[in-house]
Amino acid sequence: MRLTIDKTAFMKSWNVAERVAAQKSTLSVLSGILCTAENGNVTLQATDLKTSVKVKSEGITVDEPGKAVLPVKVVGELFKKAPTSIFTVEVAEGGTGTLLSGRNRYRFTTYPADDFPPLPSPEGASSFCVLGKSELHRILDEGGIAGSMGEEFPKYLGAELLQVKSGECHCVSTDGRRLSLSKAYVDKESPEQDMLLPLASVREFLRILSGLGEELQVNVSVDGALGYFRLDSLEFSVRRVDSSFPNYERILSPNTTTTLDVDRSQFISALERVDVVVRDHSRMVVLILSPGGDLKLSGRAPEIGEATEIVDGMIKGESLKVAFNVGFLIDGLKAFHGDKVSLSFNGQEGQMMMLRPNESDFLYMLMPIKLKSADLDGLDDGGDDL
Repeated sequence: MRLTIDKTAFMKSWNVAERVAAQKSTLSVLSGILCTAENGNVTLQATDLKTSVKVKSEGITVDEPGKAVLPVKVVGELFKKAPTSIFTVEVAEGGTGTLLSGRNRYRFTTYPADDFPPLPSPEGASSFCVLGKSELHRILDEGGIAGSMGEEFPKYLGAELLQVKSGECHCVSTDGRRLSLSKAYVDKESPEQDMLLPLASVREFLRILSGLGEELQVNVSVDGALGYFRLDSLEFSVRRVDSSFPNYERILSPNTTTTLDVDRSQFISALERVDVVVRDHSRMVVLILSPGGDLKLSGRAPEIGEATEIVDGMIKGESLKVAFNVGFLIDGLKAFHGDKVSLSFNGQEGQMMMLRPNESDFLYMLMPIKLKSADLDGLDDGGDDL
């Protein structure tokens, strides 16, 4: 195999494959990328046996066809640091590789291509839905914000549910204390079905989507234990999580005592300043809502200090003092696509719902922290003069 490579164009596809290759595995071949050159085209394949990617590479001229597994750790670094923008890679029959960049030469070993496991194929998989790249990115991003990346049990806590029902694709996650749900319209003929995918793999796919500039259609399909995402030049497959997701619609309460409409960016900025004080303590922020007045935020940490923020907002309903984990609030607001946000509260101990004003395509539910009398000492509904 002999290839002439334009580094700028080629590295875009190499970086996609490199992120999926196994970083730690008992199988050395999984720490490499299978490079196949045939019919004038080059395909890169990588897998960690849970997530796989197959991407057509650009910026390559095939001088001699062939295939080889190129080690990411060494060859990938040589590609990135090659002193010229155009270089040549050649792999001999015995597996020895050579990279020529200007007057410089580098030799490296490769893994046998026959040892690389065959990747799953979406051919024959049943259609799940078809969505535009931007819309799929939005619902996967918003819908996955409440999940946990840790090794928690049950398994669904570290996963995101993709569900097609009634002409909509729902993306949902929860860590037991919060829940996020994002929706997009799909073909009404799409059959009702679902699949549970690991959050780590979904977030890796989101990084790939972010790097694709043009608006593309993504075909989502499912086949037994695997879910597939197909674009024009890329196939991404994920092994499904073997677990059942709870009936999330049953736990969403419609009851509301107080509502708040607020500018999202101002709210985030105020919460981040409160977090400076409380992040190494309880991470608790108290929201004081006074109908007809402003929103007051308060945070305290013994031996550190306290913070009070006043934020403009439209408050309706009952007066309320309620506390939340400030990090969880910020997570929901940052994943939220929109300038304005509506929050509905169900008393001091009921769930809070975050929504887009006059829309039903995104919901972030968060349970409050139970307030003690000591937490309320010194707080008032009107706020102090600053």
